[in-house]
Amino acid sequence: MSEPIKYTAAFEELQIIVQEIEEGEITVDELALKVKRAAELIKICKNKLTTTEEDVNEILKELEE
Repeated sequence: MSEPIKYTAAFEELQIIVQEIEEGEITVDELALKVKRAAELIKICKNKLTTTEEDVNEILKELEE
C-alpha cells in the first residue's frame, strides 16, 4: 500500500490543475480526468483540515483542564 499523499502535495497539485483549467491548457479529453483528480485532492485536503482542527481542539481542551 502506498503512503497517503500529504496535505501540501495535494494542495499544490490541486492548484496546478486549477491553473491548467483556467488557462485552457488541457484538452476536453483530459478535462474529466482532471476534474475527478481535483475532487479526490479536495477530499484529501478537507479530511486533513478536519482532522487537524479536531486535534487542535483536543489539545486546547486538555490545556484548560
